[in-house]
Amino acid sequence: MSNFDDKKLEIVPEDTVKTNSIEQVRYVCSLGASHSASAIPRVIPITHCGPGCADKQYMNLAFYNGFQGGGYGGGAVVPSTNCSEKEVIFGGAERLTELIESTIKILDADLFVVVTGCISDLVGDDVESVVSDFQEKGVPIVVAETGGFKGNNFTGHELITKAIIDQYVGEYDGPREKGTVNVWSLLPYHNTFWRGDLTEIKRILQGIGLKVNILFGHDSEGVSEWKNIPKSQFNLVLSPWLGLKTAEHLKNKYNQPYLHVPIIPIGGMETSAFLRNVVNFAGLNVDRAEVFIQAEEKIYYNYLGDFTDFYAEYWWGLPAKFAIIGDSAYNIALTKFLVNQLGLVPGKQIITENPPEEYREKIRKLYENIAEDVSTDVEFEEDSYTIHKILRDTDYGHKPPIIFGTTWERDLAKELKTSIVEVGFPTSYEVVISRSYIGYRGALTLLEKIYTTTVSTSA
Repeated sequence: MSNFDDKKLEIVPEDTVKTNSIEQVRYVCSLGASHSASAIPRVIPITHCGPGCADKQYMNLAFYNGFQGGGYGGGAVVPSTNCSEKEVIFGGAERLTELIESTIKILDADLFVVVTGCISDLVGDDVESVVSDFQEKGVPIVVAETGGFKGNNFTGHELITKAIIDQYVGEYDGPREKGTVNVWSLLPYHNTFWRGDLTEIKRILQGIGLKVNILFGHDSEGVSEWKNIPKSQFNLVLSPWLGLKTAEHLKNKYNQPYLHVPIIPIGGMETSAFLRNVVNFAGLNVDRAEVFIQAEEKIYYNYLGDFTDFYAEYWWGLPAKFAIIGDSAYNIALTKFLVNQLGLVPGKQIITENPPEEYREKIRKLYENIAEDVSTDVEFEEDSYTIHKILRDTDYGHKPPIIFGTTWERDLAKELKTSIVEVGFPTSYEVVISRSYIGYRGALTLLEKIYTTTVSTSA
């Protein structure tokens, strides 16, 4: 008898079908966090995964995303076991051992970070045992199991930071250095502007009197900063949620306090408030900090004064509303800046990095009381087909909004006859070297980008 007996086949309208597929992805798998390792100066990841896995992560995150380049230990430098059917059947531990031996002979690094892909994790390779043999011989090497099914590159990032802290930084029970901070903020490479942003974060924190372990990027001292993590007075988590697990781990491991600032500051008002918050938490010299803040505000508002001539004259040609599609860190930061600094109206905000459920309600609350009389809602969505449908179906009034999004939104912007500023992964129409969009200086660059794009699009 047929299984379809007594059943009616029903054709479901396309708009009501919900699948588990994702069109035009906005993150990569957990293995992509190998870039968190290569983002630390003189650190080289070693990938134990299938052929092409590491290269695909690089091309997605570091090349077709601002054309950032691979740096000292990323890109074409990364060694890989390139696991084949042989390793699937017989295991890849021997192949990994050979690769590590060859790598430490050929490549000069202060630390090697072994990361695993789906194949090795599924077949059960004892990677920790392989790596521990090298650790016992004094080789600076750690391991993090980052198989793709563990989550995305945000998940992998915190797996790698925990591995370095536990296996390389190690135990510490000594004195703390007052006025020193460890910064946990943007996801390296995934955030297109992370290098310039971390430089600005370090600059302004130093300006108020802190010694800053920025940990990633060109302004990091590399593994020496990581070794000094437990000596710091406190940790600063500057993001809606990424870095909180790391900070909690450090609190448990070293009894080290942390300050969580969920909104990355953009512009004079937000940046000054952020710095005063840090000054209060760290017990810094208020007078010294205020001298720096006042000097920065003077420069910022002088430039902003020059900009107001354009803004006052050209206002009729500028969008009144905006839509933001991207990860939560930039999404809420941009929303606050656009509302409070420029007086724009939120049209639609969509967060795309799939934050853990445990953080989502707190993220939603960040969008309440954006300004004294402005609150808005935020949606969590990963699939570009669904995202674009939401944007098409939203009522923006008499004029389409300016879109802050990714390369995936370029065709949609043309369809809506509006401007787009690419601010997140993937950003394939921008070459990014040291650009920053946050803090005092980054906000001015952001204003230039927004209105150059708007004017050139409307011309």
